[in-house]
Amino acid sequence: MPNNLVIVANRLPVDRVEQADGTPGWRLSPGGLVTAIEPVMRANDGVWLGWPGGTDQDLEPFEHDGMSLVPMSMSQTDIELFYEGFSNGTLWPLYHDLVAKPEFHREWWDAYVSVNRRFAEKAADNAAEGATVWVHDYQLQLVPQMLREIRPDLRIGFYLHIPFPPGELFQQLPWRRQLLEGLLGADLVGFQGHGAAGNFVRLVRQRVGHKTHKDLVYLPDGRTVRAAAFPISIDSQGFEDLATSEPVAARAKEIREALGSPTKVFLGIDRLDYTKGIYARLRAFSELIADGHLDVEDAVFVQVAVPSREQVEQYRILRDDIDRLVGRINGDLGRIGRPAISYLHSSYPREEMAALYRSADIMVVTPYRDGMNLVAKEYVACRTDNTGALVLSEFAGAAEELRQAWLVNPYDINGMKSALLEAYRAEPKETTRRMKAMRRTVTQNDVAAWADSFMTELADVRSSHGKAVRPAKRS
Repeated sequence: MPNNLVIVANRLPVDRVEQADGTPGWRLSPGGLVTAIEPVMRANDGVWLGWPGGTDQDLEPFEHDGMSLVPMSMSQTDIELFYEGFSNGTLWPLYHDLVAKPEFHREWWDAYVSVNRRFAEKAADNAAEGATVWVHDYQLQLVPQMLREIRPDLRIGFYLHIPFPPGELFQQLPWRRQLLEGLLGADLVGFQGHGAAGNFVRLVRQRVGHKTHKDLVYLPDGRTVRAAAFPISIDSQGFEDLATSEPVAARAKEIREALGSPTKVFLGIDRLDYTKGIYARLRAFSELIADGHLDVEDAVFVQVAVPSREQVEQYRILRDDIDRLVGRINGDLGRIGRPAISYLHSSYPREEMAALYRSADIMVVTPYRDGMNLVAKEYVACRTDNTGALVLSEFAGAAEELRQAWLVNPYDINGMKSALLEAYRAEPKETTRRMKAMRRTVTQNDVAAWADSFMTELADVRSSHGKAVRPAKRS
């Protein structure tokens, strides 16, 4: 059945699970994107199109928790060339300031084009006349143009969840023009920050030759494309409710006791990814102990590294490097029952994350480059008593909004050490002042406001064309 709203993302918002009776089933994925888009979908009889993971072919559309889902199949070759290859071996490092070296392979590009075309065709099949299609993220940057060619009647939005690089880096890409033209198929192209939107408009002017003015691109066919910043956020009320619940409060107390009730708990929670700066952060903390500024009796660093892309060689190497570093630090600086670093290579449910946020005095978020970094915002949302300190990389998108954090350059180990120590020694009056301001920002600009602002802007871009999509009602 054709739909007024089609969400197109690499992944469906559900994960496969084995149910209590042993039969396969689905569970809603954790994460802000699902929280944000679900109410917009419900308000517009929308459908979500994406890959459910795995290599099952020809899965039928299905309903889950009142959401209409259309699964896209991927072969093992698609996963290797399109997903692990071009998306995560070429685009991911290129868009993250070359923290790792991107690889450029023509067969990876061919697979990227082929998979994007399948997504575009499926979206066209599921969209009603004059419908709105919202395409998400770096894996699907060709979909807007492909979709526009098949269905010029559609209103198309695109949102990039990761950074968009400056021209000097983007221009290395052999298929740079094709990607820019792919994005120009959209009416509205959304980015995490103003710098990324500016990079895109400049590149379009220089590389494609279209006229631009501020955030607008004028196409020869008479269409106007807008590129703008829509910083993504979290379900702040959901995290606040979780953090103040009795089980989470009890678990937070338990965590501190299990750590030996130290004076201060430092916390890092990241996907195990080379962009996250985990290695440098742990080195900085260990040097503060080695230098005598901190003592393992008083301070402990809890680092959660959520497993990620473990079949990719670079990620396996990173895991081994961090395993060795933690072992060396604890061997050199720890005492019996008092390791300097408690390292957890695992993923946890939201309840456990909220308990960790509540138990930590200092949250350390130091990526080399990040589109936003929602962990920083989640920590702030969970600090309902206005305590706690945030040490944040100035290269995370969140730094544009959370100005009261201790901002650091993650490449500067000495600067990071100074910030960690400042946050450790800060007076309660100072941390409360900073946390109150950050909490105001996160509460006022939650994920529902982000989705509303994008959808409203998209409706305005082509207000004379097609059906307007209603933002979800705010409760």
